[in-house]
Amino acid sequence: MAPGLWLVATPIGNLGDLSTRAVVTLRGADLVLCEDTRVTAPMLARFGISAPLAALHDHNEAQEVPRLLERLRGGARLALVSDAGTPLVSDPGYRLARAAMEAGIFVSAVPGPNAAVMALTLSGLPPQPFLFMGFLPPKAVARAEAISRLRAAEGAGLSATLIFFEAPHRLAECLAALAEGFGDRPAAVARELTKRFEEVRRASLPELAAHYATHAPRGEIVVVVGPAAADAPSGVEEVEARLRAALAAGESLRDAAAMVAAATGLPRRQVYARALELSRQDG
Repeated sequence: MAPGLWLVATPIGNLGDLSTRAVVTLRGADLVLCEDTRVTAPMLARFGISAPLAALHDHNEAQEVPRLLERLRGGARLALVSDAGTPLVSDPGYRLARAAMEAGIFVSAVPGPNAAVMALTLSGLPPQPFLFMGFLPPKAVARAEAISRLRAAEGAGLSATLIFFEAPHRLAECLAALAEGFGDRPAAVARELTKRFEEVRRASLPELAAHYATHAPRGEIVVVVGPAAADAPSGVEEVEARLRAALAAGESLRDAAAMVAAATGLPRRQVYARALELSRQDG
């Protein structure tokens, strides 16, 4: 094991998924950095790993980076793990890894479990290209804006299966927002992957939203959303249709443009310019 920073993937539920190479790497580390020592310590004990532990998370990573870089420059072997899965993927560690790379310190990884990729492979949806988005914003307005930006990107040509993480207590409202933003898309909800009660439910977004509105889920959750259909309206067509509907409802040009810009995530000036063009064309 060479001196440097090692990013080690850990199980997302089933401890049998910790690789032999991961065990060897963790045993050889001078220090194991983890999100929560209470989560990682039992796993290390299970495999007879006695390396010391230190917490590295969103609240202390920035201040810990200089000290850890000094240890790395001195030839230390540091291993970085998350509570579950592949480090840096919606987990802490990016600041340290980036700083180590910029400092010319050796950085490598021990690959392994990843909930997003596993959910993708079990979803029955097109496996590539895919776009991993992490967690959507928890607040309704910010979440709707994030979905609108994705719709705008699709209008500009993006065609990819979308992957999200979500907390169980927010799943129902998340699916409702996705159904409102993307419509009747095929999707899948994967939960408790590799664990005893693993479940993958495949249906349309509206159907999944309706199911989880009355069935509270438990455990770690991944939501996978299929790409827009090939015959779906283009971004331009969608903007024009929304503008015409708003204008027909009696909205002013300015208000119609503001509404459509908020719904699609497009710049307000761009939408207003198109509204002016439509107004001139329609006389």
